[in-house]
Amino acid sequence: MTAAIICSIASMCTGSSWTTGGTFGVAFMGISIGLGIPPAITAGAVVSGAVIGDKLSPLSDSTNLAAGVSEANLFTHIKSMLYTTVPAFIISLVIYTLLGMKYSASTIDTTAVDAILQGISANFNVTPMYALISLIPLLSVIIMAVKKVNALAAMVIASLIAMVIAIVAQGYSILQMMSFMNYGFGIETGVADVNKLLNRGGIQAMMWTVSLGYLGLSYGGILEKTGTLESLLDKMAGLTRSARNLIITHIISSIVVNFISASQYVAIIIPGRMYLPAYQKLGIRNDVASRTCEDSGTVTSPLVPWGLCGVFFTGALGVGTMEYLPYAFLCYLTPIVAIIYATTGKFIWKNDETSDSTVENIAK
Repeated sequence: MTAAIICSIASMCTGSSWTTGGTFGVAFMGISIGLGIPPAITAGAVVSGAVIGDKLSPLSDSTNLAAGVSEANLFTHIKSMLYTTVPAFIISLVIYTLLGMKYSASTIDTTAVDAILQGISANFNVTPMYALISLIPLLSVIIMAVKKVNALAAMVIASLIAMVIAIVAQGYSILQMMSFMNYGFGIETGVADVNKLLNRGGIQAMMWTVSLGYLGLSYGGILEKTGTLESLLDKMAGLTRSARNLIITHIISSIVVNFISASQYVAIIIPGRMYLPAYQKLGIRNDVASRTCEDSGTVTSPLVPWGLCGVFFTGALGVGTMEYLPYAFLCYLTPIVAIIYATTGKFIWKNDETSDSTVENIAK
């Protein structure tokens, strides 16, 4: 339960499930070994927590992509997702708590954790004061998200604050910081696990993700402007005549595309653009369409063994996708909750309805 909660907080602050899995996730895997907990269970909890940020953080690429593809306001999109994500996450936490109660250890092997802590202490200034100061960028992101500051501006401001802290607290120069941002951070600490935690790519390492998004959007635009998506939608008219059938069809289509394309971005873009006219024809708000994109495309991506997310988490956590899949509860509970809403008609808002006050109450 703790792994899921802490990873969810980290991913909300960073907007990245990969960053969370590659840092906090690796640390929790070491702790679980010392406690005698099966690695697959811990990996499932890490993945569930990490995926939260990919859905709800305004800094997440997939969150911004789903809102853009469905022509929905970013923060309205995030509020809408609370209805499916929060119940699924609460259920997941209950299950993780029950699973965790089955395991105990009279002695805990902290060898792996101690090695990581010693490696970090030997190479960085980690006094309590600097540890608190290092939380400022995360707090700034949270505050700007609450204030609905533009996501790009929030990322830039938080990055600049972090840069200043690194220069003052760790002694890096401005030139080094610019190099880290562009090419990634690199260090040899003498501890393999610490190197794995810290050696990460910068802007250049993420260019393949950006280019994939460009290609997916371009391909989606071609399909849309040539009438291909409209033609496919006409052929599936019987499946999109009601809100229930439309949302269920959208969810199933996104999951299928996810497994075929091995990319959550393509699974968001293609079905998202394809079904948006059907949502508009039924008078359903765009944030319901964008929410469905993430309830299917984003959350199921770590469950695809040959997909980008599946391969990453397998490599970072050292557990096969099919091994942690049964324990990544959030990844399949979320689409189940979405299907229940579609079947019952709950929280499927029309264009003349508002949900802001209700969602804000849930958030509180």
